[in-house]
Amino acid sequence: MKRIVLPIISLFMLGCGNDPLPKPKGYLRLEYPEAEYKKVESSLPFSFDKNAFSASVSKAKTSGNVKGINVKYPSLKATIYLSYKKVNTDNLDSLLRDAQNLTQKHTMKADEITYKPFENTKDKVYGMLYEVGGDAASQSQFYVTDSTEHFLSGSLYFYAKPNYDSIYPASEYLKKDIKRLMESIKWTEH
Repeated sequence: MKRIVLPIISLFMLGCGNDPLPKPKGYLRLEYPEAEYKKVESSLPFSFDKNAFSASVSKAKTSGNVKGINVKYPSLKATIYLSYKKVNTDNLDSLLRDAQNLTQKHTMKADEITYKPFENTKDKVYGMLYEVGGDAASQSQFYVTDSTEHFLSGSLYFYAKPNYDSIYPASEYLKKDIKRLMESIKWTEH
């Protein structure tokens, strides 16, 4: 009996040396199509390039002197909201402050907010791109202006609870579209 019990006990003792490790959470590897941009002539006094991957550009509700359009990405459950305001002699400072304050409202949930100035002197487009890290409601905010007549602000929102790890791939993909949108703005007269 000792001949059988001793080897079995030895096997149990040798087999129990490593503690089990929990399996790490995994996320899907998401790949998006290569961006193909097309010029959009909007009903507002500017044109821009939009990714063909977005489903549509739709007119948003107007409120007073604010007019808007939305660039929708249903497969990503996201929309880039664009709001246009006419600049007059005394409102540029308040428009800039409002755009900056909108971004700062996300600091409660954001891990970080980085900003990148934008300047296109040829087409008179100047602005700022804010990238928001963490579980904030909006991952990107921006504004562009010619400083004399036109002011456009934009925000990226997802139709999902903000979980930075989950929306990160889509957010990074759409940041490229936002940068292209800013770079391609051409002011027009309506």
